[in-house]
Amino acid sequence: DGTRRSALWPAATVASFTSVTIHGGYIYSTGRDGVYRQLRLRDQQLEVLQKHRPSKGLLWIEELHFTSDGDLLVLGFHADNFVVWSSRTGENVHCIPCGGGHRSWSYCSSPLVKVFAFIKSGDVMLYHCEAEPCEQQVLLPSLHGREITCVRRLGAVEVPGHATVNLFVTGSEDTTACVLVLSENSRAAVPLARLSDHISSVRTLAVAMRPGDEGFGDEGLSALLFSAGGRAQIECYRLLCAGDAASESAVACQVIHVASHRLDKHWEKKKNRHKLVKMDPETRYMSLSVVPGTSTKQLPTPWKFLAAACSDGSVRIFGLLEAAQKFMLVAESFHHQRCVLKVEAFLHTWAEGERRQLLCSAATDGSIAFWDITGPIMDAVSIALLTKPVSPALGAPLVTIMAHSCGVNSLHIRETPEGQHLVASGSDDGSIHMCLLEVALGRGEAAAGTCLQVLERVSRPCAHAAHVTGIRVLQPELLLSASVDQRLTLWKRCPGELVPLSTTFFHVPDLAELDCWEVVEAGGELRYYCVLCGQGLEMVCGTASCKPSPPQEAPQ
Repeated sequence: DGTRRSALWPAATVASFTSVTIHGGYIYSTGRDGVYRQLRLRDQQLEVLQKHRPSKGLLWIEELHFTSDGDLLVLGFHADNFVVWSSRTGENVHCIPCGGGHRSWSYCSSPLVKVFAFIKSGDVMLYHCEAEPCEQQVLLPSLHGREITCVRRLGAVEVPGHATVNLFVTGSEDTTACVLVLSENSRAAVPLARLSDHISSVRTLAVAMRPGDEGFGDEGLSALLFSAGGRAQIECYRLLCAGDAASESAVACQVIHVASHRLDKHWEKKKNRHKLVKMDPETRYMSLSVVPGTSTKQLPTPWKFLAAACSDGSVRIFGLLEAAQKFMLVAESFHHQRCVLKVEAFLHTWAEGERRQLLCSAATDGSIAFWDITGPIMDAVSIALLTKPVSPALGAPLVTIMAHSCGVNSLHIRETPEGQHLVASGSDDGSIHMCLLEVALGRGEAAAGTCLQVLERVSRPCAHAAHVTGIRVLQPELLLSASVDQRLTLWKRCPGELVPLSTTFFHVPDLAELDCWEVVEAGGELRYYCVLCGQGLEMVCGTASCKPSPPQEAPQ
């Protein structure tokens, strides 16, 4: 319309800008801090959507080149070499000795030839490389450079003219998380986006769907993704996924970085910190769980709350205000006095509408603790609205039980139709434990608060020959467990015992985690799907039956 518009982005956010590029409606900037950023213009303001760190040794990025076949080439300097890095393969395409940066240079590439010219000691140098047939044949492209430690299903997306595809997020020891499409028909995993903000391994993931997120667009979804792991680091992203028949994966995914949190940075901001014991910078987050039922009229602002199991022996509750892009430590407790391996948050609602946010935590000694975290959450919101610091006091657990003889590596909670809660856990010693909980409101001043009663307990020693690293309560009578022994076993819950119904052998070594979901087929048949991760990724499906069946091999 002829109107001149401008937007400003603070230059202090990067070390030094080296280039700015517009591609696909987005703005990309590079700098000498080793990252490139994707931005968009919104309400006359530049908004950072995501930052990428392409290669661990590429600390000086100069330019970005978008190729005709959809690859993104990152051009920069590493030590005294000029480097061209491919985002598609995750490898260096070229590494040319030139003496390093601070020199005039130019690079041009085509399918037939690659040319790099630079000035060194007053001389013009030319590097010329013709395209050669690639002798390396990739039989199966890798999703990660190291083992996969965690996996979460985002949901399913319908694409016109294509079969319904499932979206997943995986985390790995290679410090990245990957958003991918796993198609049941093609049996192929296609990466959509790679998240590289972590400085250490990604050990756990959690996904939050607010009301209405499942209906993002006509055939897509929106999800809030939390990732955490080493160096006490939590990252949060907003994922917007929709069908795109023109792309190779049939799905387009937009990643928006929301917020970050590091415990060491949180400690540095504390007042009188010289009087406190400094937190361990090597603390790892072992497990995350989104607290359900907090998106209500009781909260005047759109908060999300997150529970974390920590290797320093603490259970921590974090609050996220997405609009302000801010994490806040709400409460913490060192009740376990040892590494906490798993947390699982759940919601209990009475017929009168009264509701409580509850939390289950499990540690390396085999103990499982149950907490009422409703009060700390409401107090945190009230104090935050008054812009006062939050007092991180979680209090004492309601109940603590000894479920196993050693570490609890898997945990799942499911509500029964009667309003009770089934808690299933698996341990390093190969055992499985289940307990039935009843939640009640205390009456009178002496018994005010939430009361938990354990109605039933059942355990199965030596259920597996190795660590039980995945467990799910499919139905009140059916339990699914997975172990490092590469067996996926279906159990029937009977009075006082767990009876094995079937065993399936899967192909993923060193199983780290599983995720399950159910799908109602066109004929009304209920099918269960599982995705397993470890040294690889595998998806299996089947129907649950109460009749025993012989062991069988899982479909790939």
